[in-house]
Amino acid sequence: MTESSNNEVERRKSFRLDMEKELVDITWQDENGLHKKKKIVCLDFSRGGLKLDCDEAIAVSTAITVLFKAANPNSQKLEGKVLRCIKQENDWFEIALILEI
Repeated sequence: MTESSNNEVERRKSFRLDMEKELVDITWQDENGLHKKKKIVCLDFSRGGLKLDCDEAIAVSTAITVLFKAANPNSQKLEGKVLRCIKQENDWFEIALILEI
């Protein structure tokens, strides 16, 4: 096994927190250079990333900022990149983000 596949296995075994469909704010710049912002559902959170449910596709490798509890002065902001964007049967997209820490 290579070092990167060891890291992937380690991430897969890490604890995942079910976010109970908590709403988060995301911002990113699309392929046309437009800044976009959406309030979407966070499905789960792990040491290495997030799984989000979005009504539009976001290109792989796109940098995204995720803001938890935006209305709270102690809100948490995380930076990540799109690892996967998979269209679901309901025509929404499951977005997997890898965190940049």
